[in-house]
Amino acid sequence: MTNWLLYLATVLIWGSSWLGIKLQLGQVAPEVSVVYRFAIAALLMLGVAGTAGRNLRFSWRAHAGIALQGVLLFSVNYLLFYVATAYLPSGLAAVVFSTIVAWNIVFGALFLGLPVRRRAVAGAAIGVAGLGLVFARDLLTIEASQATLIGLALAFAATMVASLGNIAAIRNQRAGVPVLEGTAIGMAYGALFSLLVCWVRGLTFDFDPSIVYVASLVYLAVFASVVAFWCYLTLLGRIGPDRGAYAAVMFPVVALALSTAFEDFHWSWQALAGVMLVLTGNVVALAKVAVSAPAPKSA
Repeated sequence: MTNWLLYLATVLIWGSSWLGIKLQLGQVAPEVSVVYRFAIAALLMLGVAGTAGRNLRFSWRAHAGIALQGVLLFSVNYLLFYVATAYLPSGLAAVVFSTIVAWNIVFGALFLGLPVRRRAVAGAAIGVAGLGLVFARDLLTIEASQATLIGLALAFAATMVASLGNIAAIRNQRAGVPVLEGTAIGMAYGALFSLLVCWVRGLTFDFDPSIVYVASLVYLAVFASVVAFWCYLTLLGRIGPDRGAYAAVMFPVVALALSTAFEDFHWSWQALAGVMLVLTGNVVALAKVAVSAPAPKSA
């Protein structure tokens, strides 16, 4: 797949995954749903890798890197964000998560020795500013309370953890761990870690057999996990964590477009202006992606 198709698939799938997450809220604790989601995704990816004859044996050193990626990217950041959203409006949470672009630039330079590209920085700044306009109403109605501060701290922590997971994924690819196999085993590690957290917290492992819950779980496990993460992590390896992470700025725009159809969301001039800025930042950050370095053959 070309870089643009990988990017488009990531944005469209993750931009629509909020519907699946929202439909899961209810009988089953969100943290338990995370366990179900990534356990199913891991089994599916391991099955695909095994059927394709991929080598699933790695050294202990490689497993340590994969486990780090799994815990950060497929467990801790999700658990933290679920808690954060209990304190913050969804708009503010989206704006905070969009700063992953900046964290990827910083951590990419620190841990991978990647250059700080001015085009990526400029695109990120324009995009985050645009997202701020999109959610201007949420931002202007926030009250400076202890709950808000707790939510912000958790949301920023989750974003930084997700960014470190991105960096770990790229390091694993550089070490020769293919995307499919690394993601599959990483999801298994992530599911096991989330399982441990749920057990320590004394959460009940309920299951909702309703069509709505099962269908949303399947969508999140198959498309939002297996397909989207394969596309996203492959993209990171090709164009770098700075430009690849710009997809996080686009997710809320897709989510709002769906909200217009399913939740009667009404657009304001600030939201429209914000979307234009996001799209402008998208062009600035991702220009010339097509001529970037090709993907590793192992991916």
